[in-house]
Amino acid sequence: MSHSEKAAIFNKNEAKVNWHDKALWFVREKRDTAAHKVKGWEYLRELASVIKANVLSNLDNYLIEFETNAVKNGIKVHWASNAEEHNKIVHSILSENNATKIVKSKSMLTEECHLNPYLESKGIEVIDTDLGERIVQLAKETPSHIVLPAIHKTKEEVDELFQKHLGTKPSNGNPEYLTNEARKHLRNKFLNADVAITGVNFAIAETGGIVVCTNEGNADMGAHLAKVHIACMGIEKIIPKEEHLGIFLRLLARSATGQPITTYSSHFNKPTLGNEMHIVIVDNGRTEQLSREDFRSSLHCIRCGACMNTCPIYRRSGGHSYDATIPGPIGSILSPGKDLTKHSSLPFASTLCGSCTNVCPVKINIHEQLYKWRQLIVKDVKQPLIKKTVLKIMGKVLARPKLYAIFGKSARWMLTYAPRFIVYSKLNAWGKSRELPKIENGNFDQWYKNRNKNG
Repeated sequence: MSHSEKAAIFNKNEAKVNWHDKALWFVREKRDTAAHKVKGWEYLRELASVIKANVLSNLDNYLIEFETNAVKNGIKVHWASNAEEHNKIVHSILSENNATKIVKSKSMLTEECHLNPYLESKGIEVIDTDLGERIVQLAKETPSHIVLPAIHKTKEEVDELFQKHLGTKPSNGNPEYLTNEARKHLRNKFLNADVAITGVNFAIAETGGIVVCTNEGNADMGAHLAKVHIACMGIEKIIPKEEHLGIFLRLLARSATGQPITTYSSHFNKPTLGNEMHIVIVDNGRTEQLSREDFRSSLHCIRCGACMNTCPIYRRSGGHSYDATIPGPIGSILSPGKDLTKHSSLPFASTLCGSCTNVCPVKINIHEQLYKWRQLIVKDVKQPLIKKTVLKIMGKVLARPKLYAIFGKSARWMLTYAPRFIVYSKLNAWGKSRELPKIENGNFDQWYKNRNKNG
C-alpha cells in the first residue's frame, strides 16, 4: 500500500486525526518558544551543520579514532555492515553471557534492524523500557514517531491496553496512575535483567565514550543494574570532540520537545568494575547514502523529530502510514535510499512547504531532497498511467501560455456555472474535505491589464 492509501485508513477517525494534529503542533510551538529564548540559535544550527559535514567528510578517520579510544577504555567494539550482522553480534554477546532477559531503552537503530523479533525468535525476553516504546510493544505495533513512539494512542487506549496486559484497574486514562503502574511493572524487569541494550545519541571520537539522552532515566537504570551493557549505534553518530557536545545538546531537546535539555544526558566512557560494555557500530546502508551527493546531508540527522512535529502531512496521516522505521519528512529522504520501489510514494507525501528544513537543528535541506527524490523516482519507478497522462498534459499546458489561458478560463467557468455534482466529483480529491474558492474578478492577467488601462 502507498502512503496515501495508508493515510486514508488513519483519516477514517476524524476526531483522532484532529487530536493527533493538535498534539504535535503543540510540541512544535514549544520548540519555537525554546529556540527563541536562545541567543545565537541560528549560529548554533550552522555550527552543528558544519561539524556534521566535517564528520561525514572524514568519517573513516573519526571512526578509527573512536574505536581506538573506546578499546583503551576497556570497551569491546564490534562492526556490522548490515542489520543481519548487527543482530547476530548482539545475540552472540547474549549467548556468551547466558543472557535470556533483556531490558532495552529507546533505539531507532535496533528498530531499523528488527532486533526485538530476532531475539524473541531465539527465546530471549526483550522488554522496551521507554514508556512510549513499552506501550507500542504491548500493542504489538511499531513506533509512529522517533521521539514520541505512542503519540498515535490516546490515554484511554493506553488505559485499556494496560488493563489487558498489566492487570491494571480502569482509570479513565489517568496519566499519573498509568505511569505509576508502568513503573511498578518495569522495576521488576530492571532488577532481573541479564543485559541492558541502549542506543547512542552521540559518540565522541576524542574520548571513545558515548552519550545517551533520555527523559525517563530508563537507559541509566538498565545499564547500571545489568552486568552487561550493549550500545548500538549507526556510523553517523560520531562527533569529533567532547567540546562539540554542548552544541548538540542545546539543540536536541529544544528541537524535540521544547525542553532546555533532556532530563538525563548520560555519559558512558567505560564499563564499571567487573562488568562488560560493548558498542556495536552499524552501517546498514549509511555508506551508500553517504555516496549520494544530493542526499548525504540526510546523515546529519540527530533524530529530534522536529520535522515530523511541523509537517502538515505527517500530523494528519500518522507515522504508520509511512511504513518505515523513520517516518515523516526525514524518513521520506532516508527510506528511498534503502528500497526505492517500496518507498517510492514517500517523497510525494509532502507539500514541499519547507517547514521541515526551517526547523531542522542541523540544517538538512529536507524539502529540496524530497524534490530530488521525486525526480529520480519518476525516471526509475514505473508510475500509474493516470498520473503519467495528467503530468504530460499539464506539462504541455504550462509550457504554452495561450493553452494555459484557455484552461484557466474553462476552469473558472466550471467553478462558477457547472452543477455541483460535476465539480465535486471523484476527479476532485481536493473537494472531498474542503470547498473550492469562489471565482471573483477574473484572473491576474485581466486584473493587470485593466489596472494598466486605468492607471
